[in-house]
Amino acid sequence: MVTIINYKERQTEDGKIFFVLEAQGGIEMIQSKVTGNFYATAKKAFIPATFDEVTCKALVGTQMQGEIIKEECEPYEYVNKESGEVIMLSHRYVYTSEDMRKPQGPLYENLKANPNVFSTNGKHKLEHA
Repeated sequence: MVTIINYKERQTEDGKIFFVLEAQGGIEMIQSKVTGNFYATAKKAFIPATFDEVTCKALVGTQMQGEIIKEECEPYEYVNKESGEVIMLSHRYVYTSEDMRKPQGPLYENLKANPNVFSTNGKHKLEHA
């Protein structure tokens, strides 16, 4: 389950304004590699929306099925706003719905041929060529 916690205005390369919804997953406990102490955190992701600002504002607090997952991507620089430190990251967090997480089998896995629909050329038993 994820919760819409905020929204932000963004601008496309050609100058058009749109909004993104900021979604947050549930609380997670992470252990520090340095101190060994645990701290609470939650993954966040931005979801592009077609809604106007009034609708986005009304959606804050809404819960949706799905989760925020870590996804590998091309490396990019990230600047820590508090320390100014620049680090290289090769992942991002994205929203995924419940349906997208279910394993998808082959498209035709449940199809079975009915031998009665094929011609037997007047014979009652099919013969291999």
